[in-house]
Amino acid sequence: MTAVGIDAVEIWTGKLKLDLPETFAPQKGDDPAKYTKGLGLNASSFPDAYEDIVTMGANAAYKLMERKGLEPDDIGRIDVATESAFDNSKPVSTYVAGCLEDVYEGDFHHANKGERKFACIAGTQSIDDAYNWIKAGRNRGRGALVIATDTALYARGDAGEATQGAGAVAMYITEDPSLVEISHEQGYGSADETDFLKPNQQFPSVDGKRSVQVYLARMREALEDYESVAGDVELDGFEYAPFHTPFPGMVRKAALLAYRHVIRGTEHEDDLAGEIGRQPRPDEFDDEEAYQEAIREYMDALGDTEKYQDWYAEVIDPTLSISREVGNWYTGSVHIARMSALIEAAEEGTEMAGKTLLVGSYGSGAQAEIHAETVVDGWQDEIEACDIYDQIDDRYDISFSEYEQVHDRHNHEKRVELEPFTQPEGEFVFDGWGPMNERKYTFVE
Repeated sequence: MTAVGIDAVEIWTGKLKLDLPETFAPQKGDDPAKYTKGLGLNASSFPDAYEDIVTMGANAAYKLMERKGLEPDDIGRIDVATESAFDNSKPVSTYVAGCLEDVYEGDFHHANKGERKFACIAGTQSIDDAYNWIKAGRNRGRGALVIATDTALYARGDAGEATQGAGAVAMYITEDPSLVEISHEQGYGSADETDFLKPNQQFPSVDGKRSVQVYLARMREALEDYESVAGDVELDGFEYAPFHTPFPGMVRKAALLAYRHVIRGTEHEDDLAGEIGRQPRPDEFDDEEAYQEAIREYMDALGDTEKYQDWYAEVIDPTLSISREVGNWYTGSVHIARMSALIEAAEEGTEMAGKTLLVGSYGSGAQAEIHAETVVDGWQDEIEACDIYDQIDDRYDISFSEYEQVHDRHNHEKRVELEPFTQPEGEFVFDGWGPMNERKYTFVE
């Protein structure tokens, strides 16, 4: 069976940086540790005045095409995943294609274009669509361009304001990929939820506590569903586990839940029994409340064990390095988690070819998906081409008053003029409004 997966990845971060402990926390009267230790975030990325979801997505795609030597004829579909769209009819993918056609001789008139929406999981769903399109033999030897692009803004003063972020991830999905092969097996957990939503509004309405509960519940269901088709997940069966990362603190909760699930009934649980006892089982209790309280106590004890903390440091923590510096990218979050882990593996000289990633995607509303990815030969070349940390270092560090201006600039209801903080070069930029209220773009040499 022909392998299908991710052949190449390029990342584009918003060019502005908001320092959370040094700039944001003092203005909010908060202890900086609330952000660095509680949320697990050091900084957020924001788009400059000439950036938006189209420019970030188009620039990531352009970098990918240039590096891989691709032409429009090599691409049979362009799918954009976003929850930051500004048009209820025209998909962002058509804007992106239009940008790219300005710099290539060919066009994308032959390519299927679409826009995926299911909160943060839409990027993974777009990869699934591309995978199925190729497996069905409808690609005619061409690849799919999948772009996850978002500007994650919250209303000023909202509890989620510190988790904001902006950036794009472009991925090329092909046969015989150069980075990872995607598993045929998938697991899902899905339910009608109102934990996070945007009913005809730009900024989300969020039930924070419930959102965490729904995230964990759907992840558990997805893992159980995945095991029903792929077999039990073994603790030593994967090298890294990239999760959707709205903020690293959320991943800490999901990782502990996954760890408890995976070690249940194994020698790993036996090894810990002398220290913290065995996991509570429902049939040991007379009522659900007592069982849940026992589970909470066990989880607290499990998280404090050296065995768990060592596992977390090796398998989970490497996936969070980029997110700590850029904040929440919604549809791109799990995909920068993957890259974060592989960048660290390359830097440490870890041989990853043939090893497995267990990928957990999530979108509010709500759905989770679990699938496996096998790293393939040649992965180092793809990872070494990634310059995301250079981009992070090059961001313009905005003051709090500048942050307020940037927030207003990207508020769809305000249309505030703002002089750019950075100078665009060799990239697509927002260039004003057209006669039908459409956004216009140009390429700056």
